[in-house]
Amino acid sequence: MPTKRLARRRVREVLRLSREGGLATREVVRRTGMARSTVREMLERFEASGLIWPLPLELTDAELETRLYGEAGRRQGCRRRAKPDWAAVNRELKRKHVTLQILWDEYIEANPEGYRYSRFCELYRGWEARLPVTMRQTYLGGEKLFVDYAGDTVPVIVDPASGRTRQAHIFVAVMGASSLSFAYASWSEKLVDWVEGHVQAFDYFGGAPKLIVPDNPKVAVIKACFYDPQVNRTYAELAEHYDTAILPARPRKPRDKAKVEACVRIVERWLLGRLRHRRFYSLAEVNAAIAELLVRLNDQRVLRYVRRTRRQLFEEMDQPRLKPLPTQAYVLAEWRVRKVGLDYHVEVEGHFYSVPYRHARTQVEVRLTARTVEVFARGERIAAHIRGSGDAKHTTLPDHMPSSHRRYGDWTLERIRGEARAIGPSVEMLCELILEERPHPEQGFRSCMGVVRLAKPFGSARVDAACLRALEIGAKSYGSVKSILDNRLDGQPAPQRRRARGDDDQALPPAHANVRGSRYYH
Repeated sequence: MPTKRLARRRVREVLRLSREGGLATREVVRRTGMARSTVREMLERFEASGLIWPLPLELTDAELETRLYGEAGRRQGCRRRAKPDWAAVNRELKRKHVTLQILWDEYIEANPEGYRYSRFCELYRGWEARLPVTMRQTYLGGEKLFVDYAGDTVPVIVDPASGRTRQAHIFVAVMGASSLSFAYASWSEKLVDWVEGHVQAFDYFGGAPKLIVPDNPKVAVIKACFYDPQVNRTYAELAEHYDTAILPARPRKPRDKAKVEACVRIVERWLLGRLRHRRFYSLAEVNAAIAELLVRLNDQRVLRYVRRTRRQLFEEMDQPRLKPLPTQAYVLAEWRVRKVGLDYHVEVEGHFYSVPYRHARTQVEVRLTARTVEVFARGERIAAHIRGSGDAKHTTLPDHMPSSHRRYGDWTLERIRGEARAIGPSVEMLCELILEERPHPEQGFRSCMGVVRLAKPFGSARVDAACLRALEIGAKSYGSVKSILDNRLDGQPAPQRRRARGDDDQALPPAHANVRGSRYYH
């Protein structure tokens, strides 16, 4: 164990008694109560230091100690030991499974005459105590990524004519071990921009960490709790996609995310301070300017205490332990809770999407992406659609319909024309006339469909004949054709027409006992 240093005031007292008082060593020992060897050693150090008595007034206690004992407390005349690179030792300790014992073994193997293990640890703890408070925390390489938003914003001119501006928010992310920093500008701090900031950060780092440490914003954490926090479902999907986990900081505990708090301060001073005089007209310009400054911050600026850049530290500690990125970037998905209507359709942003009819009137969860709509019931996906335009239309899959609805839903105008043509030319002509006479073809849809369906109970030949008779008498409706078939008039000749006094053709009344005719009234 090294000899304990003397108090500086006692050093000056010994020198005063010996040099100014001219006392012998034995008398100095008696008056000070110190060991003879200690007094003798201190006087020898004074002689070897080249100092004179009285000591100069400007000589401080720290300078006196350095002149007598040296910077490392080395005894005069002792051999010099190889001094470890404490910054490198500090970096190595951030690697997984690395301890001071392992580093001392490597040090003593390269320097057999170096410090013993106890002295090695003592010197390292002394060096570590001089580090800033924010660097005392130990983070393993590739373990944690801290994320947050900067408090300040960047004004962006969105209307050059009027000078109207919009504030751009700065998303900040920093690796725990290397302090490699990332910033990204977005229009808001909502879920869409929050997720996009993470995707851009993962691309910048070239991998995903084991843990993401956010604050407790409402966009990310539904319920803040130290023991069981509830994370937004979309945010949880993002973490699952990149094979990472979310560990929110404790509420109102800024020390849990001190790394990102320091990074936010650096971003605000290093980035925003340098951009305060620049004018931006788009988010792309803001992000381009931020990217240029990030190069200077991460790749060129050397950290004072470790003598490395953030990029060098990242390549040494974080990059080898980051998880590889998936082949495809995460696609933002939003979740909505909806209730299925009686018509087994779910309304999402003005568009209706079908689900299997057995789920009518039940509550479901809808997952929205830019291109797709997925519907889940009790965690099971029951429907998937291409996202519609939201113009109050319906997207219906035949498999979702009951059998009775499916038979009806399969009918279209094109199919009706084809079915009518297959039954007979008269049926085809009648259906075309019905569709043409309606202001909209869809209004004659049901009449034509009813005429075509008559072929099943009455046969195609009778229906074609009934349509011919209906065309001859000018009856263009489903009811007329059905009446002709019910009364078996399809097999009888159509009434003759006559032209009288320039009038239009009039059909003669059918011969029947109940039909008296005009002569009856004469």
